[in-house]
Amino acid sequence: MPRTVQLRTYTVRPEKLDEWVMHWRDLVVPLRREFGFKVHGAWMDRERSQHTWVISYEGPETFEERNAAYWASPEREAMGLDPSQYLVDEEVRVVEDAL
Repeated sequence: MPRTVQLRTYTVRPEKLDEWVMHWRDLVVPLRREFGFKVHGAWMDRERSQHTWVISYEGPETFEERNAAYWASPEREAMGLDPSQYLVDEEVRVVEDAL
């Protein structure tokens, strides 16, 4: 399977940006890595109240299949993290290396 890379930009409720990023860093990133995803970097844009990150997956399943397994996992459910409490918009783009 070829590697799929996504650029994800979340617009977060301004008063919850720091809390969201803390939960994302402490809960989401470790579990994503357990599921075989690679997180390449993440940034906060305080002026726009946005959190942007880059994630990829290269393995025996498609990105979509592995992502569905992540979301359906008991570990993800046990997190108790509901993105709708934090996010007001989400933009996901599939991107390719340009260098």
